Amino acid sequence: MKTMIFAGLLAAVPMTAMAASEAYKLDSSHSQIVFSYNHLGYSTGFGMYSGFAGEIQYDAEDPAASSVEVSFPVNSMITGWDARKDHFMSGEFFDASDDEMVTFTSTSINVTGDSTAEITGDLTLNGVTKSVVLDATLTQAGEHPMEGKPWLGFFATTTLLRSDYEVGAYAPYVSDEVAVEISIEAMPAE
Repeated sequence: MKTMIFAGLLAAVPMTAMAASEAYKLDSSHSQIVFSYNHLGYSTGFGMYSGFAGEIQYDAEDPAASSVEVSFPVNSMITGWDARKDHFMSGEFFDASDDEMVTFTSTSINVTGDSTAEITGDLTLNGVTKSVVLDATLTQAGEHPMEGKPWLGFFATTTLLRSDYEVGAYAPYVSDEVAVEISIEAMPAE
């Protein structure tokens, strides 16, 4: 789901006096992926991934040539209730090993406005790889007031179908569609 994503977001950064290609890393403490789904029509369930890492290569002169790679363990999911997480990690859903990863690698970026872009990439989840399009918005670019160096902020959304990744148990009672929201910050890689 993830989250992953972020090169296209960079495409929305206004052209500034940056180097031809610059490496950024995600600020793990300020990057989250939140997902939601309908539970039997009674409620909306939420989950989150946080604390993950990733790298962005940003080309200010040709933002569409930027790229992103992100990965994190599927079992690092946060649900707010241990029994729910255990259920999601069971054979009915992910049946995930401790080292099973979710990955996202961008494949193209389509700049759609001054601060927006569509990021297409390969999302691998539960051993299945599918192409995903993220609708991304640059939320802020500039010098971080406490760090004193360039910083980038992005927000992106997409919708995934659980059944595409072979984790569609109980659909349609538990919605097949999962809404995904991604909020990240990125800093220069050192």
